[in-house]
Order: sequence, then structure tokens, then C-alpha cells
Amino acid sequence: MAKERVKLLIGRKEKVDFPKLKLYGINAKIDTGAYTSAIHCDSIRAVRKGGERFVRFRLLDPSHPAYDGREIRKPLLGRRKVKSSFGQTEYRYIIKTFVEIFGKTHEIELSLCDRSGMEHPILLGRKFIQDKFVVDVSRFDMSSKKKAIEVKENGASRRRGQT
Repeated sequence: MAKERVKLLIGRKEKVDFPKLKLYGINAKIDTGAYTSAIHCDSIRAVRKGGERFVRFRLLDPSHPAYDGREIRKPLLGRRKVKSSFGQTEYRYIIKTFVEIFGKTHEIELSLCDRSGMEHPILLGRKFIQDKFVVDVSRFDMSSKKKAIEVKENGASRRRGQT
């Protein structure tokens, strides 16, 4: 008998951590309409060193309270064509890192982009959400409130730790 998959319930907005980027308690918008996840940054540029491709960038911008001005260098996963929230197609650099939500760490691919005009510096798209979470748009900050609710494939839900 196949094991039933269980997903966690998340809200339309969550606080997430990016331990490898030293970024904690950052507001993220959960967006089932977006395929790719994105992180706000500036000074984005691709570089080559010893035959390897990297991308250099600064997380967030000076207007954000968590901005520290440090430059980050990560291996470049690639460059992808992404449709922006304004419907424009653009090419963005993609990195791979880790995001922590509900105390669990997940690998994530992020497109690097300017989200300065947006309310949330992080967007979690459906490529990341699928197979892990179910979104309830009437809720928010489920992870920071430690309200882990498991949802089974048949729709039944229960608080984590209950039997």
C-alpha cells in the first residue's frame, strides 16, 4: 500500500529564513501563479572565475531593515526566461540555496531580481510549493506562529503531533 503524502498548510504570507544567505525572518509572498521563486537584490552581475560561472549580488536594498550591504557570490545555476508580475518577459539569473520554514530546511531555486516596488522581498512560487504545502489564502504567518497543520491527499487535516 502506497504511503499517503502529507503536506503542510501555509498562508498567503509567511516568514522564512535563508541560513546560507544569513537572512532570517524575511516576509515572503506565497504565489501559486508564479512558477519560479524570486528574491529581491541589486548589483546583480555574472562573473567567471577559473572556468566556473558565478553571480554576484547584494540582497535586498538600503531601504530594507535587514539590508547589510554585503556582496554575495554564489554558483550560477543558469539564466531563465521569466514573466514578471507586469507581464513582461525578462531573463534572470538563477541560484540554488536553502530556505527554512516550519523548522525544516528545503532546497530552493531562486531568480535574482529587483522587487523594490513590491511589498514582499521574497516570492515563493509553485515549483517550490508543490508536493510540500497547501496554501490557505485566508491565513498568514503560520510558520512563525508554529501552527503546523498537516493536510493529507484526501483533504483531511490535523495539527502536527496529533494522532
